[in-house]
Amino acid sequence: MSKRDYYEVLGVPRNAGDDEIKKAYRKLAMKYHPDRNQGDAAKEAETKFKEVKEAYEILSDSQKRTAYDQYGHAGVDPNMGGGGFSGGFGGFENFSDIFGDIFGQMRGGRGGGGRQVHRGNDLSYALDITLEEAAGGKDAQIRVPSWDDCKTCSGTGAKPGTSATTCDTCHGQGVVQMRQGFFSVQQTCPRCHGSGKYIPEPCSSCHGQGKIKQQKTLEIKIPQGIDDGMRIRSTGNGEPSPNGGPPGDLYIEIRIRKHDVFERDGDDLHCVVPISMTRAALGGDIEVPTLLQGKAVITLPEGTQHGKQFRLRGKGIKGVRSSSAGDLYCHIQVETPVKLTEHQKKLLKQLDESLEKGGKKHSPSEKSWFDRAKDFFT
Repeated sequence: MSKRDYYEVLGVPRNAGDDEIKKAYRKLAMKYHPDRNQGDAAKEAETKFKEVKEAYEILSDSQKRTAYDQYGHAGVDPNMGGGGFSGGFGGFENFSDIFGDIFGQMRGGRGGGGRQVHRGNDLSYALDITLEEAAGGKDAQIRVPSWDDCKTCSGTGAKPGTSATTCDTCHGQGVVQMRQGFFSVQQTCPRCHGSGKYIPEPCSSCHGQGKIKQQKTLEIKIPQGIDDGMRIRSTGNGEPSPNGGPPGDLYIEIRIRKHDVFERDGDDLHCVVPISMTRAALGGDIEVPTLLQGKAVITLPEGTQHGKQFRLRGKGIKGVRSSSAGDLYCHIQVETPVKLTEHQKKLLKQLDESLEKGGKKHSPSEKSWFDRAKDFFT
């Protein structure tokens, strides 16, 4: 009977990488392993298992794979000097490596037995700051949970006069081993939760935890230029480990309150500058605020229109990862006067009549707009 294509056996394309081939092999090897197939399906599973093993042995070896890609099965047939498949279950060098990967991960990364030590949980804290504080940085104080040793039991977790004993389920190892046929899996001990110790009589104050939850004041340095949504990590200020491992970390998430004048866009700032229509028409110097650098001056040209944008370089924010400060963009908002007196209305009418006599040179945009509107309706 002719052999199937090795790539077809593993269900991978001919350009598959080593990781893809290894993953496909691992899945099929577990599916067809004899220990997982009993009864009538055992013989067929054993045949497929050998076929999968043979395909992986060739495709996982770069030299054998090259020969197979060039000459097919003839290039790796042992009768033709190509190496080939040794048959049976012997010589299965890659098998232990594959399944070692699977069960090594189940052991929590420790590579073997021993007490399982878990890191404490991380904590999150939302801190509201102003835009000025974000731009200039500051030292802040926050109140966060802390865990101190229980004074009643001196941190042992056991009732005074008693002590923790070696867990009789895992014998102090922190893990228990489960076997099913060929496979052996380690799991955290369900009784001591990986600590290797069991407390028969827990302390009534801390309920066997050995620590009491308190509140503490923490000094936090907020760097200049921090932006909304960024996080600051305070190492070791999270929750304690349940069984003697390292504590978790505290993450302070920055929330910047909305500013009355400025709106931030990355390292740049934007603000709206209202001016009167006479100032817009006549032009001149106006003062505008900056976030941290006092006042700045903008020179308005005559006939400044509503929406005109002025850029003040370097008047923005220097971000945490930036080498220079951003810019400040001032958007002109021309205001129409309200609550006019009769005298003011009369003066405006005189101005309007004068402007109409001047024609389109005073209102070029208005003329072009009416021309476009006329074309639209004709």
